[in-house]
Amino acid sequence: MAESETIQKARELRRQLMGDAYVDRMNQTVYADPIMQRFADLAAETVFAALWARPGLDLKTRTLVCVVSDATTGRAPELAIHLRMALRQGWTEDQLVEVLLHLTGYVGVPLIREALITATEVFAEVRAGR
Repeated sequence: MAESETIQKARELRRQLMGDAYVDRMNQTVYADPIMQRFADLAAETVFAALWARPGLDLKTRTLVCVVSDATTGRAPELAIHLRMALRQGWTEDQLVEVLLHLTGYVGVPLIREALITATEVFAEVRAGR
């Protein structure tokens, strides 16, 4: 079945946010499974097409909202994805670390410690071109 124009635009936005190499790697690993492909299709339509493409906030701001949300809810795998997006949208490592450190006083040391461990790993991967 051919993809709708909405899904095509959502996939383009996902590539813009994550980068071709990362999207290709995810498509060949996590989303190669038919069940996860169904999830990816749903996420493209409901998250990227419906939320990320909305007017009112730029992509840079939206990535920071996701980083904060993931860190405060302890969602390390999603945090890794959104940190990559945030870096691609112009946030620096130092700015992202400072945002996470600021959250320590509001959500607690254990959550932010885990978020900083994830950030350290992601930053090293991105610097290494992975």
